[in-house]
Amino acid sequence: MQFADRLQGLQSNVFADMDRAKEQVKSTGMSVIDLSLGSSDLPTAPFILEAIAQSLADTSTHGYCLFSNTRDFRETVAAWMHKRFGVTLDPESEILPLIGSQEGTAHMPLALLNSDDVALLQDPGYPSHYGGIALAGGQAYGMPLLAENDFLPVFADIPPATLARAKMMVLSYPHNPTTAIASLDFFKSALQFCQQHNLALVHDFPYVDLVFNGKPQPSVLQADRDRQLSIEFFTLSKSYNMGGFRVGFAVGNRQLIQALRQIKAVVDFNQYQGIMRGAITALNCDLNDDFQGDRHPIAQVLQTFESRRDAMLTALAAIGWQIPTPTATMYLWAKLPDRYAHDSVKFCLDLLKSTGIALAPGSGFGKYGEGYVRFALVYPPDILQAAATQIGAFFAQVD
Repeated sequence: MQFADRLQGLQSNVFADMDRAKEQVKSTGMSVIDLSLGSSDLPTAPFILEAIAQSLADTSTHGYCLFSNTRDFRETVAAWMHKRFGVTLDPESEILPLIGSQEGTAHMPLALLNSDDVALLQDPGYPSHYGGIALAGGQAYGMPLLAENDFLPVFADIPPATLARAKMMVLSYPHNPTTAIASLDFFKSALQFCQQHNLALVHDFPYVDLVFNGKPQPSVLQADRDRQLSIEFFTLSKSYNMGGFRVGFAVGNRQLIQALRQIKAVVDFNQYQGIMRGAITALNCDLNDDFQGDRHPIAQVLQTFESRRDAMLTALAAIGWQIPTPTATMYLWAKLPDRYAHDSVKFCLDLLKSTGIALAPGSGFGKYGEGYVRFALVYPPDILQAAATQIGAFFAQVD
């Protein structure tokens, strides 16, 4: 049996290797503290679940959910974007429901790239961004994200020959895995660069709300107010702990939205309408004065991850592992000790087999992620602190 060449770009990766290693460790009876996956352990708010539950008895929600059935959701998104970012969107042509933002990043390249066209991606960056390029038969160029540049790409460093073949640029801030944030001025410079080189500007924005400095993160549409060439993807997975419900949306340039809609039409329908109603209820928190301050469910998510961040940083500092304080996301991006500086996979495998603690190796996010590991803060502070103590014992054992 012969398979398509595109599968070559989707071969097993370091995360698949780590998953196998976790299963092997579990099979020995050792418990695993899995800090490698960014899947929130927090529950969806009861009032959101109630909106979904009430839909179950409504038989009109039991059929296929076509685009026309998502009108209420798209109008809610339009109101949310206007209140949140001051951006006015047409619900019919500039908003598209998604089955999580990952659907957008996976399908957008199919609409933009021909064989051997280039996409400019972040390195390190989210692995599914690279997977979408492979599915489209395109070529990925990783823009290095370095600590000395605040983990922002330097557009002037992109080779002219690469730019000549490029059709799109994918950015994501707050950034996974580095936890970096970007300013509106940065997005304006990215927009100008994309205009100069006729690139679609794609921004993946799952961590829009997970920012601890009190300063709202900008939307790329605040830089591209006329929606000339930008599209942005949002998800309710992180802000509202709805990862399992797979609900998100795309906003932006109407031609890009239409192209993505064409791809989506032959791949899937939308979510169950009850899930859409739950998402409307969630987004309405930002439009309802009753949910201001500490009563807002996002405020509770922020407080939780900020306390976990601080607890883990303190515990790691106590074992001699100093890590910069992240301004955003649910992660720590930690530079490895010199002994493991060139082999993050070996560090993670050795640590897992010795302690049962699973981290994500930086090399899994790209060439420039080597020398780092990512902690996902998906356990309460006491478990995180215990994990740090075990890591300290591991360091003492291997030194």
